Amino acid sequence: MIPSIILAAGASSRMGTPKALLDYRGETFLDRLIRVMGLATDPVIVVLGYHASRIRACARRTAKFVINPAPERGQLSSLQTGLAALPREAQGAAFIPMDCPAVQEDTVARLAAAFDARDPETLFVIPRQGAKRGHPVFAARRIADELLALPQDGQARDVVHRYVSRTQYIDVEDSGILADIDDPEAYRKLLEAAG
Repeated sequence: MIPSIILAAGASSRMGTPKALLDYRGETFLDRLIRVMGLATDPVIVVLGYHASRIRACARRTAKFVINPAPERGQLSSLQTGLAALPREAQGAAFIPMDCPAVQEDTVARLAAAFDARDPETLFVIPRQGAKRGHPVFAARRIADELLALPQDGQARDVVHRYVSRTQYIDVEDSGILADIDDPEAYRKLLEAAG
């Protein structure tokens, strides 16, 4: 198995509570993502920043928690914090932001299987619905090293775009790969869709 990294270090949501602690289908975003990612990856690494003590205290599922010492620097710094915690023997990593709590278990399983069976020249395995790419993103260890080497003002997407020709897209019928819960309206729509 490969590790997964859940990026939970961002600023608190505009909903009055840290995004990681919002409820979705009877679980917090955090616990759901630990569970779903943990079905196909090991270990699950959760990067915390703002509200780290509170979030960790509320976690009901087991994961390796690491602290981003500079969450104000943005998502790249959180991703680099998680990548720095990868086990030495890891062949790559899957990463997903806390904003994407609705990804389905079978989607993660399909992505992990495709990553395990990929051609050695394939550096990314990414889910896609229609023409839109989503999360989680599975990346080869070489990519982890490139992301770690980015400067503070770098962009992870620049690395992803550099290797489009070496990316395997997995078409899925899972709108959860596109979820981006950044405000109360997006959260309301997520809950409505969940019934």
